Amino acid sequence: MLVLLTLLAAPTVQAEAGAERASLRLRYGMALRDGRQADVGPGLTYEGFTPNDLAAVGTGWLGTSWFGAWAGVQREAFDLREGTLRITGGSLLRASVGPRARAFLGPVRAELGAGYGFAQLPHFHDSSAPVFLRGVRHAAVVNGVLRVSLPLGLGLEARGELPVSLAVRDASGARAEAKGFSAGGALLVPLRRAERWTGTLVLDFQHVQDTVTLADGTESRQRLRRVGAALELAWHDGARPSLPVVAPPEAPPVVAPGSVTFRVLDARTGLPLPGARVVVGEVEHVADALGEVDVAPLPPGPVAARVSAEGYAAAEAETTVEAGTRSELEVRASPLPPATGSLRVTVVNAQTRVPLPGVPVSVGTVEARTNLTGEALVEALTPGPVSVAVKSAGFRPAEEAAFIVAGQETALAVPLEVERKETRATLTGQVRSARGGQPLVATLLITKAKVRARTDKKGAFNVQVRGGTYRITISARGHRSQTKVVTLRNGERTIFNVDLFPRGKR
Repeated sequence: MLVLLTLLAAPTVQAEAGAERASLRLRYGMALRDGRQADVGPGLTYEGFTPNDLAAVGTGWLGTSWFGAWAGVQREAFDLREGTLRITGGSLLRASVGPRARAFLGPVRAELGAGYGFAQLPHFHDSSAPVFLRGVRHAAVVNGVLRVSLPLGLGLEARGELPVSLAVRDASGARAEAKGFSAGGALLVPLRRAERWTGTLVLDFQHVQDTVTLADGTESRQRLRRVGAALELAWHDGARPSLPVVAPPEAPPVVAPGSVTFRVLDARTGLPLPGARVVVGEVEHVADALGEVDVAPLPPGPVAARVSAEGYAAAEAETTVEAGTRSELEVRASPLPPATGSLRVTVVNAQTRVPLPGVPVSVGTVEARTNLTGEALVEALTPGPVSVAVKSAGFRPAEEAAFIVAGQETALAVPLEVERKETRATLTGQVRSARGGQPLVATLLITKAKVRARTDKKGAFNVQVRGGTYRITISARGHRSQTKVVTLRNGERTIFNVDLFPRGKR
């Protein structure tokens, strides 16, 4: 029975989908993340829920044709915790854009897209003292969407995306390698249907998997399972209602009706306002791409119209209709002042939860400082996502993101971690020839610490690095290179002597 109802609804569904001109999907949710970084150190694993998973995807079509384009952007929160203690974190961005094609087969709607994708991928400077870093992947992406229509207006959606890496860099700009994929699905529940647009609730799930391999062999792998809800708005080609034609009475002479073309423009720029609503009598008309509405037939005499458009103040216009003629009337709508919101940022010590006064807070391009209670209020912010940066002496800088809602105050708490000063480890020693014990002028290369040192004439060297496990390569002219693995601790001095063997003559 379900299959029969789906097939019977297919012509109507295909007609509505084929008339779709554009759509916008706004999503909010949470992410369950787990991953691992493997390097020469002890390794690092992580898992947990993170909130503030935001995304926006827009799609447009050339009229009702099969060809169009899409663009999307997504912000992910990232937290690395040990129990209830937050060690490090931040946010990651993904964005993609490109052309798209669609086709219909009964109740099934298929879309295929290709284009450019940008993604920030996480990795850490060191497993023993993790510091959150962002690698960058530029890729060519291929994605697809299958949407199946069900009875009662419901729908199922399946989608997937495969990025083909073009250029990958770690946080320092060094070359790296990356691979991954994403797949997901959604249940679509209709909320509102109108002449020109529809609103749909999207219950969404997505699985994302990425692997980053750095130049020194460090490999960072992560998986994301995202769950959330989205609101999708779609615009369609709608049929404009027309006035009913009333048969003229037989006795009186027939009076030829007239017509009026209303042209709706922006009062500030003079540009047309497509989609503006023009109400004449009790009938509502929608302006076309040129901002024009043709109303006919109309009886001769005065006629009044009420004009409205999203983001503009309502306007009224009057004209006189002459029998058998077409009149034109230009209506200019004034833009409404933009609605704004505010953000209250509370800065506290992450360990003691004590408020921190006098801390500089950057909200987008606006600068503020916290008061005696550790709060900073920033007003007149444009609705939408905004970045928040907090820096204070003695604490690690923090970056967060907030979403501003028009007419509302948004609260954001930012805990600052105390910055721990470290005493570096000292590695000292001498490089000699295994034949005769003569000192050598040699080169020491520590790739992980980005250190390249050279011994003096006595073969001595002295290098300072952060504590950890390192792979050291020692080379000298006329001798065979050696590679050693050493473990160093902060504040300790380690003596490391090396004897190099001469190269044999061929």
